Amino acid sequence: MRYIRYAFWAVVAICLIIVGIANRDPVSLRVMPDALAELTGISASIEMPLFMAIFFGVALGLLIGFFWEWVREYKHRAEATRKRREAKLLEREVARLKAEKNEGKDEVLALLD
Repeated sequence: MRYIRYAFWAVVAICLIIVGIANRDPVSLRVMPDALAELTGISASIEMPLFMAIFFGVALGLLIGFFWEWVREYKHRAEATRKRREAKLLEREVARLKAEKNEGKDEVLALLD
């Protein structure tokens, strides 16, 4: 199974390298369209190769997706924490009840109960 995973990531790496080589032409990324930039006075832009813009967009999308899922799964994590606390409380109560039940008995017989 490990070799299949390595082969998969090797194919992904080769594909990314091919996309990067094929898209080396520089592009200009602007914050706003020209008409809106004239109205607001904000006209920031950056020149970079197209493959970097593509990879940056994919990475940004992944980060936003991971953050969205982390926020969305909060209720599940909170429920698991609550259940874990409840289980610890019940385990302590069972231990206390066993100790009360076997109080004053022989230790060997208490272990058998």
